[in-house]
Amino acid sequence: MALLALGLNHLTAPLDLRERVAFDAARAREAVAELVAQAGVEEALILSTCNRTELYCSVAEGAESVPTTWLHHYHSVANGRLDEFLYRYDDAEAVRHMFRVATGLDSMVLGEPQILGQVKDAYQVARDARSLRAPMERMLQHTFAVAKRVRTDTRIGANPVSVAYTAVRLAEQRFADLRDACVLLIGAGETIELAARHLADANVRRLIVANRTLDNAQSLAHRCGGYAIALSDLPQHLAEADIVIASTASREPIVTRSMTEAAIRARRHKPMFMVDIAVPRDIAADVAKVEDVYLYTIDDLKVVIDENLRSREAAAREAEAIIELQVDRYMAWLRALDLGNPVQDLRRRAEADRDDVLARASALLQRGKSPEEALTFLANTLTNKLLHAPSANLRAAAMRGDSELIQAAAKLFDPAAANTDKDA
Repeated sequence: MALLALGLNHLTAPLDLRERVAFDAARAREAVAELVAQAGVEEALILSTCNRTELYCSVAEGAESVPTTWLHHYHSVANGRLDEFLYRYDDAEAVRHMFRVATGLDSMVLGEPQILGQVKDAYQVARDARSLRAPMERMLQHTFAVAKRVRTDTRIGANPVSVAYTAVRLAEQRFADLRDACVLLIGAGETIELAARHLADANVRRLIVANRTLDNAQSLAHRCGGYAIALSDLPQHLAEADIVIASTASREPIVTRSMTEAAIRARRHKPMFMVDIAVPRDIAADVAKVEDVYLYTIDDLKVVIDENLRSREAAAREAEAIIELQVDRYMAWLRALDLGNPVQDLRRRAEADRDDVLARASALLQRGKSPEEALTFLANTLTNKLLHAPSANLRAAAMRGDSELIQAAAKLFDPAAANTDKDA
């Protein structure tokens, strides 16, 4: 069985293609269940964010191309159309890629923390769909531990930066003073909440939150000192906004060209700044053609993001070193699993010997032997049973000069070595 990671991201594919292969959050469980049902796919997880769509799969030998074929079919894309944009990692490289993604090392914003939450959400969806077994379950638990250690042991998370923060920074650069601005936020998820917090810290003059579920919009607006509107009321309020930041899970644009043209007329052509950080896009692409509207997509944020890279590069190198060590440890565990888990086999044989000798010692008591005699029999017999096979094999190894087995046995039964490994 092989482990592979397959996907495309902001570095390999344009926004319009990333939109096309994004997975709808409402159907995520159905999608991963469909993927794991494909012939040869043993395990599956789908990670779909504004910057990436990735499939992580354990596949049987000969089924390595199945996830790629399925991805094309699921999104009704002609077979082979995505090939030039896709990357693929196998086994240890797939594990390394997952660790780098979860720690933010593969993000547009180096070290951004939101991706870990998105990986955890994808993990929960896969668990609900029962698409994980021991190898990938262990890999994901290891992923979360690695991400926590990187956050704790390096400064990768210093001076918090996120796509939301970058959107606000871009708005600040394009708008003279946020204290004079009215900002309209479309959505009420984590990214929009982060943007709302940054705007509140910047003392924005007025904050409007629009969301399909009004209760969610009201909750966020209350926490950030704004007011809420239903998404259906957006056309009536769009003209009030100097700045619009949008991030929802909608499959279709929410802000259209005609809606924007009406808003600009109502504003007497006072400029409007828009940032669309959703994939698929919330603001129709042709809105950029409207005079006095300045529309930026998530790919446009890269200019601002690059300014933050230098402060995090040293921390990123430390994080890479941690990841390399943890990839080796996970792959060692995986190799042991492929060997049939000798620890479990050893324990199973020892427990069988224990039960046999205990039954024979109990029989001695029933025949009138003293407890001391029964205990002595149990201790001696159990010791001989447990040590017979290892002793015979070591004697045979000594006779044929197998020094590697003898050295391995010395380390295996050395309490000091066991304590050292535990401390590590």
